[in-house]
Amino acid sequence: MTATDATPIEAERRRFDRWTVVAAVAGALAFALVFALAYRALRETGGSNSYALLADAWLHGRFFSPSCFDSDCAVFMDRIYVIFPPVPALVAAPLVAVFGPNASGFVVISTLLCAVTGWSWWSIAGRLGLTTEARAWATLAFVFGTPAIYVALRGDAVWFFAQAVALTLVSLAILSALDRRIALAGALIGLAFLSRQMALFIAPFLFALSRPKGAKLIAFDRATIADALRLGLPVLAAIGVYCLYNWVRFGAPLETGYKYIAFYPNEADRNFITWRILDIGLFSKDYFVFNVAHMFLQGFHMEFGGKYMTDIVRMDQMGTSLLAASPFVLYLLYARADAKLLVGLLVAAVVCGITLFYHSNGFSQHNVQRYALDWLPALYVPLLAGAFTGDPAKVAERLKPFKLLTTYAIALNVAAFGVVALTKGA
Repeated sequence: MTATDATPIEAERRRFDRWTVVAAVAGALAFALVFALAYRALRETGGSNSYALLADAWLHGRFFSPSCFDSDCAVFMDRIYVIFPPVPALVAAPLVAVFGPNASGFVVISTLLCAVTGWSWWSIAGRLGLTTEARAWATLAFVFGTPAIYVALRGDAVWFFAQAVALTLVSLAILSALDRRIALAGALIGLAFLSRQMALFIAPFLFALSRPKGAKLIAFDRATIADALRLGLPVLAAIGVYCLYNWVRFGAPLETGYKYIAFYPNEADRNFITWRILDIGLFSKDYFVFNVAHMFLQGFHMEFGGKYMTDIVRMDQMGTSLLAASPFVLYLLYARADAKLLVGLLVAAVVCGITLFYHSNGFSQHNVQRYALDWLPALYVPLLAGAFTGDPAKVAERLKPFKLLTTYAIALNVAAFGVVALTKGA
């Protein structure tokens, strides 16, 4: 080969590769969020996650607590109850048993849970048939470009810790369903339900995922009924446990205690959430427009103040819409029109539809709508399967803008964390 022949090859090698730069930027931004997790873990002081109080109560043979670390506890029969579902308290119990109810370390646990969630989605993408590059970007997008990273960052508070636990269990349940480990999938989604009640609605999607290739979604043969029982019985057992748990605490199997939380804070400490519950109720059509706007329309919002409106006051604590903060979810357009997509859409419609009438949209949160985590996994699977499997040329072409949207989503999370740090959480 002559020097002249080699010139085009050398030029090709030296040519600027913009996609390598995009990958490097995305990686650096993701590392910044990992650093933020480490920073939050080191700065955690304890005495802020009410699941520590619930775990401590169990360790002392009772269901009530002498105090509460937040405003979402219930007062019932002159006793204080941490009302949230029980499984996250079991996760926290070893930490509390060693270090007591004021223990720190919840962000460490939520970080580990986030890592397991990431591994789950890497594995799910592999089961779906994605290439190594597509798997990496799919995992990066889900972990660092959705509320998943946010609930890990704020794992020192009860609400976020519950979602971190539930998301991990849901992710593992999806992986188990794809592997046709149906009983395990049922057990995992049952535990997820005992962490975050809305996880119950993921069960039909798991059944759809677990169907053998070519099998009907709904059939009445012995094999299909056996699969339904393997999935459904652990879920029914979890529902039974929750009803018993409610009965022991509040005297009725369907009484979760949520209606009592507005009576816990002193009147001077009540906020708009408390007043909504007291004056309007847990669910109402009055919340619909507010919740729709924040779930689907609201953009990245920094609040400014001062004489000249040039001082950064804080990030909007009501959050950014899913479509604005995680625009890659629009890749759902590539999903195949099959039973899995249909069930996933129905799950998302039911869960999201319920929460649109709920008194809270996830407050407080920055650049996320964390309630989207209750239904997003049911759409992310058909999104990946439709967009990034099949014709390699089409997959490669689709992956390019997905990389840009993912990088942008991660950058927004980094910017939001920076603003919150700058304003000291104001």
